[in-house]
Amino acid sequence: MKHVLIAGALALGAQMGFAAGENAVIDPPAEGSVSREDGLSAWSRIYEVASHPRCSNCHVGADNIPMWSGPSYGKTRPHGMAINAGESRIGAETLLCATCHAVRESLNDVPHAAPQVAMDWQLAPVEAEWFGKSSVEICNQLRDPERNGGRGFLELAEHLDHDLILHWAWNPGGGREAAPYSLQEHVNDMLAWGVAGFPCEND
Repeated sequence: MKHVLIAGALALGAQMGFAAGENAVIDPPAEGSVSREDGLSAWSRIYEVASHPRCSNCHVGADNIPMWSGPSYGKTRPHGMAINAGESRIGAETLLCATCHAVRESLNDVPHAAPQVAMDWQLAPVEAEWFGKSSVEICNQLRDPERNGGRGFLELAEHLDHDLILHWAWNPGGGREAAPYSLQEHVNDMLAWGVAGFPCEND
């Protein structure tokens, strides 16, 4: 069993006002033990997470504009204040995302305040654009090593656990709706989907 532990970083996040939540255990099913049908079921749950506002709002395209969507925002629209994260995806060209999203005095739990986490707030790489995309589109994108950072299913699962911004999706504070399921359930689904051979509905 492989444990991916980032206790030090998570403790720092909790100390600085971000409720980091659980550590995930990376324990893949045995090779050949997950059917295509079960793999597709795991994917359907993965898509629920990937398409949820806590994840998709920052998985945007080359216009570098994060989105505001979800129950607390009403109408879906681009991030307010004319924010553009630039090619750096952290706002280095205009206004750093950390200007508002760096942790300060536990404001993450204040309704309508900018979400905060103890690492650089940033957009996902443009190769990971999936805001508004279908399940089939994201499925094919996420299993493609040219668009997922060269990751296999173990590396995808480990990526989910090591990044504080991803942990924030399940502990967003401020009355925000959390991503569905849990981090551990999402990691388990990623592992099952990978062991099943990364099936997509269009195969």
